[in-house]
Amino acid sequence: MSDPQFMPIRQDITIAYRHDGAVDSENGPTGLFWLGGFMSDMEGSKATVLADLTEQENRPCLRFDYSGHGSSTGQFRDGTISTWLEESVAVFRSQTSGPRILIGSSMGGWLALLLYRYFQQNEPDVANRIKGIVLIAPAADMTQKLMWDKYADAARSEITENGFYAEPSDYGDEPYVITRDLIEDGKQHCLMDIGMSVSCPVRILQGEDDPDVPWQHGAKVFQCIKGNDVAFTLIKSGDHRLSTPQNLVTIKQTCQQLMAISDGRQ
Repeated sequence: MSDPQFMPIRQDITIAYRHDGAVDSENGPTGLFWLGGFMSDMEGSKATVLADLTEQENRPCLRFDYSGHGSSTGQFRDGTISTWLEESVAVFRSQTSGPRILIGSSMGGWLALLLYRYFQQNEPDVANRIKGIVLIAPAADMTQKLMWDKYADAARSEITENGFYAEPSDYGDEPYVITRDLIEDGKQHCLMDIGMSVSCPVRILQGEDDPDVPWQHGAKVFQCIKGNDVAFTLIKSGDHRLSTPQNLVTIKQTCQQLMAISDGRQ
């Protein structure tokens, strides 16, 4: 595994990232770009399995932590979708140079779509380097559709009146601090109701028994993406993390398929 590196991105904010596998180059083999989930980091099982895959196949891989996550600086509660998208854009632009497959897990799936759309609208040459997108339980529009719309009145009142709500987590001792800024900022990034077009292959992997991003939500994300090669896979009894050994094999094989298409081998 590579050692973490650090890049300053804003005053007092430094982003931690890792380059794994082959040295990146404009004309090199297609690599991977990992976007993690809400309160997740680049040391999780899915990210490390994909880093191992690129080591084995001599391909480049870039993974990083958003501010307030993992080894990056900053406070989690200060983050918004705009903040984390800005960081994703900066890391992709400055730390990659060749063709890449985006892999986004949960919130990272939303950010992967927003990242693609940003480059599509502002830097088409960079967008052309994105050769495929893998979305794992994509939590697109989550601040509205998976948070605010589902919260009880008491939680909404806490957010409105106190500026935050401490949502209990099923994945650790620390609650998710959901701020008013996060909810309000997320509104400008919602894309499911308007849809978006992609010119690269997209694969969505969704667990049937996901309590956080229900499979019906994943199916709606699938429906909002307009493209010639978009597929949705519902994994029997799959949970939100999709990190069992068989799940990880499925994720690896999906990435390998898209890298092979990009390389012209399929």
